[in-house]
Amino acid sequence: MGPIIILIIVGLLLLLVETLLIPGFAITGILGLGCMGAACWLAFTRISTTAGVIVTVICILLALGLLIWVLRSSTWKKATLNTNIDAKVDVNAGQEGIAVGTKGTTITRLAPMGMVRLENGTKVEVSSSEGFIDPGCPVEVSAVEGEKIFIKKL
Repeated sequence: MGPIIILIIVGLLLLLVETLLIPGFAITGILGLGCMGAACWLAFTRISTTAGVIVTVICILLALGLLIWVLRSSTWKKATLNTNIDAKVDVNAGQEGIAVGTKGTTITRLAPMGMVRLENGTKVEVSSSEGFIDPGCPVEVSAVEGEKIFIKKL
């Protein structure tokens, strides 16, 4: 009876891992179902037909219970990442008041693209027209082509 219980527990754990940690129906799900099937087969062959039916019913009820528990919304809330994306799509540079001659300071290294905080407080992605520029360097907008902003080192 010990191997049957161990196979059922291992099967449930593998199904739980498959459901919560690994997306899709892959090896762990197949192994989990295989362990539970092996437990049923052992009960039928080593104990009796009645024991096999009982173990099969128990396996089905445990698998359904696991499925219901996993599909509850509170389980998913604990298992999922709850962060918001606060980024926005770049708008046209003219709408943000960015023109040739606007000054700013690099936030990240421009190699040749990176982030710059302009004098009006706007944080934008820009391209360097002079190669690499280190963070913290004063820069100036040298050209604006639609949504693309080019800067040069002061």
